[in-house]
Amino acid sequence: MESLEGSSSNSAFKTFNGVDVMGERLADEVSEVVKNNPGVSKVSFVGHSLGGLTLRYAIGKLYDPPGGRSVRQEKSESSTTNSEKGRIKGITQSHATIAGLEPINFITLATPHLGCRGNQYLPFLFGFAALETIAPLVSHWFIGNTGKHLFLSDGDKDKKPLLQRMVTDCDEGKFLSALKSFKKRSAYANVCGDRMVGWRTASIRKAAEMPDPLHEGLDSKYSHVVREEDVPVVAKGSSENQNSKPEEISACDAAEEEMVAGLQQVPWWRVDVSFSKAKATYQAHNLIQVKTASAHGEGADVIEHIIDKHFSEYLVRDT
Repeated sequence: MESLEGSSSNSAFKTFNGVDVMGERLADEVSEVVKNNPGVSKVSFVGHSLGGLTLRYAIGKLYDPPGGRSVRQEKSESSTTNSEKGRIKGITQSHATIAGLEPINFITLATPHLGCRGNQYLPFLFGFAALETIAPLVSHWFIGNTGKHLFLSDGDKDKKPLLQRMVTDCDEGKFLSALKSFKKRSAYANVCGDRMVGWRTASIRKAAEMPDPLHEGLDSKYSHVVREEDVPVVAKGSSENQNSKPEEISACDAAEEEMVAGLQQVPWWRVDVSFSKAKATYQAHNLIQVKTASAHGEGADVIEHIIDKHFSEYLVRDT
């Protein structure tokens, strides 16, 4: 069974430092956990909100190609025991790994995969065009470099914004290859009631791909899970799902198209969640992860869904 660890490297105001800085911190933390737990062989990640983007950056830094070694592993090799070196070498020779471990599940909950710049990506702005235009200009005043990354305002003529780079393999990290290495990638998204992260950016959909919102649970056991679907791989440059002519696509839409196309180069399992009938409907952003049991316990069935659909086979096998 995977070792379940909660990250502590990006708390409080550290979340203002930017996705890249937080991702580096998390990668260091994961490396340390792996080093201190030599018996662990598999790894899964669950990231909520901004944490999902931080995870995507971190795994790009921790990715080890088949038969290869990550920069991070090479730097720490001098402090690694001979037995641990042998364990890591044996794994990396056969398949890709994350920090020397077999990648199993990559799960995000209400994560703004496409950033916050699109229409209704940041629901507390109520979709008002004026507010959505102003937000990218002032976000860094409140949340520092993280604001620049979320609103894709960190790029320049020679370098695309970080979130656009993170749908590729580049000098900064093997972000796409790292995602591809996991057996399963899942994106849980709130259909409504999430004031922080919009449904479209959390579910990695283009505007033309948005389905009708559903609010009836698929299963009585998971009363808030309203849709499950496999997202097929779309080859890069494919004409499929291209619904607009190039001259009709705005700069914002072009960035969105590129990010969706990049992320859809690997298969995803998309899960839509609706708390429309919950007592605390407009706390959906915290309900989906049960931030506190007393205030957000209505979302417990979503956590059960995650465990049953991603970890049950390992729990049964290892008991």
